[in-house]
Amino acid sequence: MFSIKTAIKSGRLVMLILVLTLLVGGCSVPLVKLSQDTKKILTPQEAKTVAEKFLNDTLLPASMKATINGATLEGDVYNINLTVNGQEYTSYMTKDGSKFFETGMDMAKLAQDKAAQQAAQTGAVAGEQAQNTAVPKTDKPKVELFVMTYCPYGLQAEKGILPALAALGNKVDAKIRFVHYFMHGDQEEQETYSQICIREEQAAKYSQYLNCFVIQGDSAKCVAQTGVNQAKLTSCVAGKAKGYYKTDSDLSNNYGVEGSPTLVINGVQSSAGRDAASYLAGICEAFNNAPAECSKKLSGASPSAGFGAGTDSSGAAAGCGQ
Repeated sequence: MFSIKTAIKSGRLVMLILVLTLLVGGCSVPLVKLSQDTKKILTPQEAKTVAEKFLNDTLLPASMKATINGATLEGDVYNINLTVNGQEYTSYMTKDGSKFFETGMDMAKLAQDKAAQQAAQTGAVAGEQAQNTAVPKTDKPKVELFVMTYCPYGLQAEKGILPALAALGNKVDAKIRFVHYFMHGDQEEQETYSQICIREEQAAKYSQYLNCFVIQGDSAKCVAQTGVNQAKLTSCVAGKAKGYYKTDSDLSNNYGVEGSPTLVINGVQSSAGRDAASYLAGICEAFNNAPAECSKKLSGASPSAGFGAGTDSSGAAAGCGQ
């Protein structure tokens, strides 16, 4: 189990700096002593002060600063709403200020995540075998990149493959698809439904939207900026999105996808690198006769993980859920 300090030190969970990683095999909520005084019941304002001081003076590195937005008493604990580096989180503290909980356990969500991870492990052997199988050649390769919408490494892969797909155009049958489980909360599930609706019902706008989203991370802004029909999108999310997603989820399971990103070419997992040039080369190897577009010169620099532009070679082989 990773604590907050471990997550910070490892650098693997920057986006989840205050979220407890719940791994299969048993979990417990870490308790951290804040003070020796366990008799005084703190007021909401006092709870905010104590929590903020603990986070900034003890728990977080000097480069990060927590701001407590509110403290609401829920039974025997305070619900602490806080912001770190522009991201909001929820933690808990006993009402006397003696113990701090990095996060509360959502029992239903934990059971769902455990089931999803077990499903991923079931497909691990099939996935490993697929990765060791040569990608078959066809006249028009089928290219499917499986991602999670808020996985930093999925975003990295999307930034790398989009230029390659643009270069190849209709010479390939390509789709960005979504893995069969979620790891980054409700925002990821809702963004998945939005993206799958744009992909299926407003396909001409999807690449534009995705190029915007992977940099800005602002769905509403990218919908407006790229001219996506909001009314049509809202209707799709409400009525058809889960049906569309089931197709992706079933494919993800069938291919033995273990995490985000996973590239599948002609039904076989590919280990092509995450920069545009490597993606282009990996896809072009799957042609019976490579077209002229395969000679295009694309960037060989690995895009940065997470939202935003720029390049970064770190995490070039990492993923979410593996």
